Amino acid sequence: MGRDCHKGINSNSADTTHKEVYLRRGTKYVLEGLTCASCASKIQKALREIAEVKAELNFASSTLIVDAPNIKIEHKVIEKIREIEPSLNIKKMKKNEEENEYGDSQRVLKKILLAGVFFLIGLIIQNLLYANAELKFYSLSFWLILLPYITAYLIAGYDILTKAIKGMIKRDYFSENLLMSIATIGAFVIKEFPEAVGVMLFFKVGEYLENKALSHSRRSIKNLLRIKANYANLQKNNKIIKVPPEEVKVGDTILIMPGERIPLDGVVIQGETTVDTSALTGESIPRLLKPGDNALSGMVNSNAVITVRVTQPFEESTVNKILNLVEKAAAQKAPTEKFITKFSKVYTPVVVSAALLIAILPPLLYQIPVLMPLFSHTETYSEWVYRALVFLVIACPCALVISIPVGFFGGIGAAAKRGILFKGSNYLEAFRSIHTMVFDKTGTLTEGSFRVVDVKPYNGFSSEELLRFAALAESLSNHPIAKSIVNAYRNRIDKHKIKHYEEIPSYGVRAVLEGKEILAGNDRILHMDGYNIEHDTCKVEGTVVHVAIDGRYAGFIVLADRIREDAKETIISLKREGIKRMVMLTGDGREAAEPVARELGIEEFHAELLPQHKIELVKKLEREINRKKDKIAFVGDGINDAPVLMASDIGIAMGGLGSDAAIEAADVVLMKDKLSALLDAMHISRRTKGIVFENITMALTIKGIFIIFGAIGIATMWEAVFADVGVAILAILNSTRILRDYQES
Repeated sequence: MGRDCHKGINSNSADTTHKEVYLRRGTKYVLEGLTCASCASKIQKALREIAEVKAELNFASSTLIVDAPNIKIEHKVIEKIREIEPSLNIKKMKKNEEENEYGDSQRVLKKILLAGVFFLIGLIIQNLLYANAELKFYSLSFWLILLPYITAYLIAGYDILTKAIKGMIKRDYFSENLLMSIATIGAFVIKEFPEAVGVMLFFKVGEYLENKALSHSRRSIKNLLRIKANYANLQKNNKIIKVPPEEVKVGDTILIMPGERIPLDGVVIQGETTVDTSALTGESIPRLLKPGDNALSGMVNSNAVITVRVTQPFEESTVNKILNLVEKAAAQKAPTEKFITKFSKVYTPVVVSAALLIAILPPLLYQIPVLMPLFSHTETYSEWVYRALVFLVIACPCALVISIPVGFFGGIGAAAKRGILFKGSNYLEAFRSIHTMVFDKTGTLTEGSFRVVDVKPYNGFSSEELLRFAALAESLSNHPIAKSIVNAYRNRIDKHKIKHYEEIPSYGVRAVLEGKEILAGNDRILHMDGYNIEHDTCKVEGTVVHVAIDGRYAGFIVLADRIREDAKETIISLKREGIKRMVMLTGDGREAAEPVARELGIEEFHAELLPQHKIELVKKLEREINRKKDKIAFVGDGINDAPVLMASDIGIAMGGLGSDAAIEAADVVLMKDKLSALLDAMHISRRTKGIVFENITMALTIKGIFIIFGAIGIATMWEAVFADVGVAILAILNSTRILRDYQES
């Protein structure tokens, strides 16, 4: 019948179990002050160890969703986070509440300024009053100089020292806080007071700037996703009441005024207007809405009042699903992120061990007479301890770890601006490695808007009878082919005449009406068990619906489906971009599939497939590629390809606007109804990977240079702090470039 798959396919089939399931419900918290990626990883690891709890921590948006069986266990989760990061401000989100700015910037800035004042006082006392004083522990000058420095140090670094002590208790010996604490306390011990305080102060300033830069990156995404309406105009008892969208029920009637954003999904029941869908699709082309059309949350009403009957609660609305997807996308780590996290766990202990050797070994070797000539001057422990302390500061892993997720976060945001939703950075990274792209035909390569071009009756039936019975049988189906036949009939259909109706996946429909049994579908439906209806017409070019009435062949209806306007150009461009293999799959007969494949230049196609056959073919294609570096993507319309979308490496749903199946089943949702969005997705994936590689290279290069400089005594602690905090700031700023590069089209 030309149907790739009828209704009735279960998107939760056994073939789909490997895909990630996202938490939609639960209590939402904002973790203010979460700027350390390695700290976020520690929290994630600890939460996984708590039984009966499902928790999603999203570093990119500083949010936590906790799904716990009771409030006691939920409090246990919060206490665990406070144990790991006591400085975090954990706030429970209420309905309709927006996240506040991340971190208390004003409070941190005041601490920095106050610490800076005491630091200056210490410098003045040391350089003006006691410039040549010998700093002996028992002398007055020692304590007059030390007191303002200690005060400045504690104001700037109290929280870092507290975290370091708690880290030691939990045997976390390589945290940024502990390394910074040891380095600065060591500087005090060797009487390098200005550097000890200055480095802690500089570190705090760096943290502040890093927090501001990260907040700016997050704000770019937050502004992008401000597509949720703050209120709904509820029509109740002949009155209009402004209420939060969450309080509107299915079946309620709401009014949308010109300029307002549609708050919930529904059907227009009165009025006609144009809407701006750019927040959902990335395109600013206006769309006409009239009675009977679907109005989706997130659209902006342009020029007239419309009345909408709500069909979905807010939790299931289009806008809420999109917000959930983009917000949680960063929680799915890409292989590069996982690698760099593992790398940092090895890298830090190695550098710390090297620091210990630097502190101890040279002065010891200098004591051996035969080795003395190798040294340029007398080697003192204080000199080499200082170099070791510089090493410890450089060893801090946060700059290295944070440089990766912010890059992918920027890519996910840039894609969302273009109407492309990635469910995780793992899929964003994998997109650039696609070797084989598999396409569904109907609704993907073609428009899926069929029109009847020929009606061929047989065995004494007239054209009118054939079309009438086919339209009656198809009237309860939502498939594009069924709707086309109903539209071609043009007359009113009394659905009450249908006594029995059944959709048979990948075959067609069976209905009982007016005392007759009607079969309408592809050639397979005529050969089902118990039927085997005789007919002599099997091979017809195009999409064909065969009809049988009471076991007699009544004829067939030929339909035509137009190829998408941008399909051919997109296929050519994808080949140029390096896609090695293109495959088309369809449930249509070969006669309908071959002309489409030939027109588009797709050399390999498979026709007359059942849903399970499509999955088998995708699995077969996977076995024919190098699974370590190459991926297979399946592109479908998201309505009837859920099993294959879930089974493939990367499931890509076309035209996801308003399609529940697309958002649920796919890994990537193209909100635009255009194949050319695949090229945008590929370019963004490659651009993101480039920025991530730049961040890794920059972090490792700068740290490597300063490690060498620190070992030979050129770098001081000031430069060492730049090698940590400064690199993190540069990585964040570098990652925001992709958001500017890909503005809305």
